[in-house]
Amino acid sequence: MASQSANSEGAELGRFLRARRTRTSPGHVGLTVGAGIRRTPGLRREELATLAGISIDYYVRLERGKETRPSPAVLDYLARALHMDDQEHQHLRELAARAARYAPEPPPAPSRTVRPHLKLLLDSLRPKPAYVISRSMDMLAWNPGGLALYAGLDDWPVNHRNLARYLFLHPAARALFPDRARQITACVARLRAVAGIAPDAPDLTNLVGELLLKSPDFARLWERYEVTGRKPAQKTFHHPRVGTVTLTSQSMDLEGTPGQRIGVYTAEPGTPDHDAMILLDMTTPTAGTAPQKAQRRRP
Repeated sequence: MASQSANSEGAELGRFLRARRTRTSPGHVGLTVGAGIRRTPGLRREELATLAGISIDYYVRLERGKETRPSPAVLDYLARALHMDDQEHQHLRELAARAARYAPEPPPAPSRTVRPHLKLLLDSLRPKPAYVISRSMDMLAWNPGGLALYAGLDDWPVNHRNLARYLFLHPAARALFPDRARQITACVARLRAVAGIAPDAPDLTNLVGELLLKSPDFARLWERYEVTGRKPAQKTFHHPRVGTVTLTSQSMDLEGTPGQRIGVYTAEPGTPDHDAMILLDMTTPTAGTAPQKAQRRRP
């Protein structure tokens, strides 16, 4: 069991390195490319090994998941050679740490329970749309606007409501976001970052497996292994009930929870966007604040 886990964690480290290598052009790192045709996208293994100052054989073992204990210095050399930003560099360190720990079995899925005071907090934020999501983007609790903002999400059963699933699989999501490409790229990058340090966690593997099977867009972005997608501070929604509205978003980790986050949308008072936000809150059933009562009757 421990050996299988070590192989899994080492393979995840190798996949990340391979994805970054194949997407790093020789010119970007100062290498001169000859006139011949390159069959390898991005850097060759030997080029990266040379840039990082490590042996080719050692790097190949890293990428194949056979070497699971690279030193911090080696990780820094690789990050520098691949021009990783701070978030990518940290992700590399976390993958290496997991590969070295040899976790004997995958961790259980975190609790979906939202504490009562957090539900009260959501209600106190009205008319600002707000919700609590899990690390895998399950919608766990919300106030009326927080659910209604994602048009059509309330059509799904409570336990099926997930923002990543919504973005890729709900037909209303395509019309809701004018910058859908940016939204889905940031979504996959977030899931990649979380899954990279908990690759066998059931809440993540089940969601990722479903989206890989059902969404070609998700599969394409997942293969790129980006972990630094950043959500825009402002989001524009072409909402079927209140028209076009632009809101400022903010999300925060919730202390003392199993990876839960709160998301809140705001708008300047007195603006059409603020009026639309109020209208959305006023015309949404209050039952949305209590997930256990939000299940719609299905014919």
